[in-house]
Amino acid sequence: MVTVSFKEKIKGIGGDASYEAKARVLREQLEAKIPAGLKLPPAILEDPPLDITHIPETCGLLTAQELAITELDATAVCQKIAAGELTAVEAVTAFGKRAAIAHQLTACLMDFFLDEGIKQAQQLDEYFQKEGKVIGPLHGLPISVKGHYPLKGTVGCGGFLVNMETSTEDCDMTSILRSLGAVFYVKTNQPQSLMHLESKSTYGRALNPHNTNLTSGGSSGGESALVAMKGSCMGLGTDGGGSIRGPSAHCGIYGIRPSSRTTPTHGLLWYQHGQDGVIPSTGPMCRSARDMRLFLEAVLEANPALRDPDVLPIPLKVPDLTQKKLRVGIMMHDGVVMPHPPTIRALNLVKAKLEASSEVEVVDYVPYDHDRGYSIVRELYYEDGGATVRRLLEEGGEEMDPLTEWVISPPHVKNHDAAQVWKLRDRRDNFRREYSDHWWSQNVDVVVCPPFQGTASPHDTTKYWSYTAIWNLLDYPGAVFPTGLVADPAIDVYQESPSPMSAADEYNISLYDAAIFKGAPVSLQTVSRRFNDGLVLAAQDVIERILKS
Repeated sequence: MVTVSFKEKIKGIGGDASYEAKARVLREQLEAKIPAGLKLPPAILEDPPLDITHIPETCGLLTAQELAITELDATAVCQKIAAGELTAVEAVTAFGKRAAIAHQLTACLMDFFLDEGIKQAQQLDEYFQKEGKVIGPLHGLPISVKGHYPLKGTVGCGGFLVNMETSTEDCDMTSILRSLGAVFYVKTNQPQSLMHLESKSTYGRALNPHNTNLTSGGSSGGESALVAMKGSCMGLGTDGGGSIRGPSAHCGIYGIRPSSRTTPTHGLLWYQHGQDGVIPSTGPMCRSARDMRLFLEAVLEANPALRDPDVLPIPLKVPDLTQKKLRVGIMMHDGVVMPHPPTIRALNLVKAKLEASSEVEVVDYVPYDHDRGYSIVRELYYEDGGATVRRLLEEGGEEMDPLTEWVISPPHVKNHDAAQVWKLRDRRDNFRREYSDHWWSQNVDVVVCPPFQGTASPHDTTKYWSYTAIWNLLDYPGAVFPTGLVADPAIDVYQESPSPMSAADEYNISLYDAAIFKGAPVSLQTVSRRFNDGLVLAAQDVIERILKS
């Protein structure tokens, strides 16, 4: 294995001299916003260990109270603030300071504005002291925000240097969260084009805190790294191909991709407006399962459909599964790429645990033509053949990242005229109907499956998205949760030489060296049919409880 210095590992995307100068200014502006008192000693940054999750506790920059606050999940923070046991200022100060430390180790941020967050928190504390009640269900909760969500007065980016901005107003989602009492203090890193399952940009490469030789995922990889470092207890991500679930899985946190059009997306910084072959979702990345429910209940009860005409007014209904025996399908693989040994170990464990429980019925779920579905969704992403991406890169003097080049390359990506777009959408709709019929034939409530073809991957190697993107194509909601297992080179080895199922599988096998993945969290994904978001949350709770009993 080639040894790479930490400085080289965390390096961002390059380009020509003009571009490099602009990128350097952006990085220097961000660095200047981090107070000198929160800068890590050079000795720590010179050669940190692969697992950096402990550094905030040992670096001496946080008080005992701040460390205790940053151990809380979002639900606990809200409860303590509502009970008068914690102030909004104390909460955002603790998480903001820890976020500054996290960024120096993982390149997870693109903007830092803790002073503004403290001002917002002070106003909330004054309201609480005067009125004796909270302003909303998220009163005082610090929420980190992915870079392409506009947030008034902060840096935003739609995936390229040329569409960076200082936002003059909130988008619908951040406006709603602000009205519910949320406090904003950081914006997080994301990849060029917003269409990688890794996160490398002008601000650097977002690293996985559990093993910095691995990616934190993408495109919400800044969020996943930050939440895993406990510099945030609630992050705001987006997911059009796995960008909430992949990063959450890689970093051992929780995240849900809601059914599309149930949460607001209006106002997001993007570069293919009107392209609706696959509709992205907005959702939370957080530290506990109950935090996912907290977020969705708060946002949906605000009735975002009154603002955004594209949002469907569908309430979150979480069923009581004590009155019903849950039928769980276990999908070991998608018929195209076999997951790496750590993920197979987790699937075998959850299957055995569920089969031993009287609460659920377990069946083997047979995937339906995922290879064809993945080909369709890949083609839908860039119906112009990637022309817009190439134009934006050229306008900004920005070097094309290899993963950007991969995602817009043939054979999946091609330019379409109007008639060809109609034909492509027809193929999508026919596949959705076929898959729906297949799901019913399997007689399952939910499916437990891999969220990725292994744990987090080595940098610059993520070239298969189907374990998440297939559900985007179908618009099936999915939640990712950590199993509590980590990759262990002593046991996560191939027992015999694997036989590839496909060219993509052969590539995935070539990436696996058990030692490289040491310590990587192993996560799983719970999926159900469209608009069954509440069932996903309820089932995930049952499955995780049985798994960890």
